[in-house]
Amino acid sequence: MKSKDTATLSTKFQISIPKAVRIARQWRAGQVFAFIPKGDGVLLVPVPKLEALAGIAKGAKATRYRDRRDRV
Repeated sequence: MKSKDTATLSTKFQISIPKAVRIARQWRAGQVFAFIPKGDGVLLVPVPKLEALAGIAKGAKATRYRDRRDRV
């Protein structure tokens, strides 16, 4: 994958992801992505399927959980 792969925003506000990027990241048609604003740019992140998240928090305990309100 070259670092200079580019795409142009169409009049319908669509962007085609360059083939080299799709192949390198193994992205497929129909895959869902999240757009995360970062400064002057945007991160394009694939949203994992629910099945892929199964067991990710194995062993996590809900007791003694800290949230943002109890930080100093």
